[in-house]
Amino acid sequence: MNGRFKASGGAVGGGLLVAGTTSDAGKSVVTAGICRWLARQGVRVAPFKAQNMSLNSFVTREGAEIGRAQAMQAAAARVEPTALMNPVLLKPGSDRSSQVVLLGKAVGELSARGYHAGRQEQLLGTVTDCLQELRRTHDAVICEGAGSPAEINLRRTDIVNMGLARAARIPVMVVGDIDRGGVFASFFGTTALLSKEDQALVAGYLVNKFRGDVTLLEPGLEMLRGLTGRQTLGVLPFSHGLGIDEEDGLRVSLRGAVRESVVAPPHGAEVLRVAVAAVPLMSNFTDVDALAAEPGVVVRFVDRAEELADADLVVLPGTRGTVRALEWLRERGLADAVARRAAEGRPVLGICGGYQMLGERIEDDIESKAGTVDGLGLLPVRVRFAAEKTLARPVGEALGEPVAGYEIHHGVAEVTGGDETFISDGRGRSLDGCRAGSVWGTHWHGSLESDSFRRAFLRRVAADAGRAFVPAPDTGFATLREEQLDRLGDLIEEHADTAALLRLIEEGVPEGLPFVPPGAP
Repeated sequence: MNGRFKASGGAVGGGLLVAGTTSDAGKSVVTAGICRWLARQGVRVAPFKAQNMSLNSFVTREGAEIGRAQAMQAAAARVEPTALMNPVLLKPGSDRSSQVVLLGKAVGELSARGYHAGRQEQLLGTVTDCLQELRRTHDAVICEGAGSPAEINLRRTDIVNMGLARAARIPVMVVGDIDRGGVFASFFGTTALLSKEDQALVAGYLVNKFRGDVTLLEPGLEMLRGLTGRQTLGVLPFSHGLGIDEEDGLRVSLRGAVRESVVAPPHGAEVLRVAVAAVPLMSNFTDVDALAAEPGVVVRFVDRAEELADADLVVLPGTRGTVRALEWLRERGLADAVARRAAEGRPVLGICGGYQMLGERIEDDIESKAGTVDGLGLLPVRVRFAAEKTLARPVGEALGEPVAGYEIHHGVAEVTGGDETFISDGRGRSLDGCRAGSVWGTHWHGSLESDSFRRAFLRRVAADAGRAFVPAPDTGFATLREEQLDRLGDLIEEHADTAALLRLIEEGVPEGLPFVPPGAP
């Protein structure tokens, strides 16, 4: 334990809230970077996000569902993720409603209006209790905000930005993405739209994704300090491939490291092309990160049937709306294209919702309430949606290699045939999934992160696709992820005012921060 990070009396550790001028300003990355930098200093640090809206989630060892970004931040902090780190997770099911996951367990569906009209405000006590427990057991807790703290239409019920900062009395650092432009106006406007009480907690700014000579930026930073009375705590340079597990969108963290820099040449004679169907409400698209990390594997997301033509492997990923995604595949001609591939013996992999779509029949009175729906009929599987969600961290064996993963699904699969068990317990008992010809399916997210299994699977895919592709023998996904997190820590250590950050985390909100008019009413 690093005692200097305990507040007077030693009861509660230090804290900092990383807010952003916009969504995707870099809050997740900066939070992870600070966590890794502190962990390297011997500080017991934990990440925290009070409320997360994401379809990318993870299962903790105690069987709780949290956002994948918080799980990756926990890895940056070198601690085991827990439900305390993300007490409220919202999983969108449409533009207007989300499944509410509270302390790792689904508790129902709510409309956006219903959530913000009262439910959110009721959760503030739960959120602050979780933060308090983390601060009691750690030297420091680095909190991530959501969206912008200046969303004045939502301020009354806010539990993740200034509402949390006010309740816990922790300082706030605002991150701005200068690559988008307008960062000075964003910093000033964000501060000026906050109430006097909220402004008193905003201790400084951090510029993210800067390109060029930082000395050209310094006059603006000085003017910003004159206008707001707050210093800029660092200028982080633009760097490719630094995203950790995203909350949403079509970006894949390690895919960025492959595609935005020099593409690693294949270990064998040819590359392997992977097409991932960009289905509606796609969840845990991070499953293909490990494929993209392999030298010579080219991963792309597609939404047209013709884009499958040159793919060696087609992946149907997870989704929060299996029936809706199935309809989308049929509407776009992708369902027929996948069926033609299967008939030709060309590889297809379905993961979680993708696995369910490949089956013969889906009975869904839970998620879509569509009743019985025909699947693609490419795997001998019948799926029934159960009210209780399966949350697990299983281990097993596939293709003669050890494999681990995590399960997050309402669908229960009944396998009625197939050529072989996909994942077993190593003693012949089936654990999950199946294969029929060149079509594979599994509920296990994250299974491709198991290096020896991934290599064995890619060898089978290359053989079925007729490609002279050979997996590299030394690609270690966990090692690559650690290197990525260390790069985030390096960014903070080399380009942030770490002394000022330490003071904020340890000593709390500075006194006398000036008010910037007009302020929220």
